[in-house]
Amino acid sequence: MAGRRRDYTGLFEWGVATLTWPSESVCGDSYVVTEVPHGAVVAVFDGLGHGHDAALAAERAAETVRRFGSEPIVPLVHRCHNALIGTRGVVMSLAAFDAPKGSMSWIGIGNVEGVLLRADRRAAPAHEHLVQRGGLVGHSLPPLRPSMRTVAAGDVLILATDGVNPDFLAEFDAKAPAKRIAEKILNKCATRRDDALVFVMRYGTESGPE
Repeated sequence: MAGRRRDYTGLFEWGVATLTWPSESVCGDSYVVTEVPHGAVVAVFDGLGHGHDAALAAERAAETVRRFGSEPIVPLVHRCHNALIGTRGVVMSLAAFDAPKGSMSWIGIGNVEGVLLRADRRAAPAHEHLVQRGGLVGHSLPPLRPSMRTVAAGDVLILATDGVNPDFLAEFDAKAPAKRIAEKILNKCATRRDDALVFVMRYGTESGPE
């Protein structure tokens, strides 16, 4: 008899906060969280510029990740690139969590900031920044070199678009719920000169029933 698939949704607590450019009705930044067989894939996208065309590109990238999120990171980025040809394009950062292995693979194209903060106060370094490579998904891709990190209970991933000042770690509150962390960072660190999005995910301790 085939075993039932393990449900990993209980391993992830996440929250998001967004801010739309004042003269626009839609936000050109978007995000996605999608469950995959061994964990979850999350990504944040910033459409070039702002307004409807930027939002269209960001949402098309998000839908591509929803559809193909179980694929490895590099083919997944290529799928996004192909889907966005003819659009404004996006910059993006993407992370794939493998719960059985306790690992996270991540990659950044353009300037969506990514930071992994360790719950263990003895960890060195206490936080790690995603290496961002120049490029615009849908127009020109750099060499794609994802990196892998181990993750432990309580570790927090933050992804933020360039409408957020990069010194946002000063507003990080390790004890707060993910949604509240995202809202506080956005409130304190948004530049108010562009769309802005902050995504926060905390890696948990238990999975759902087998």
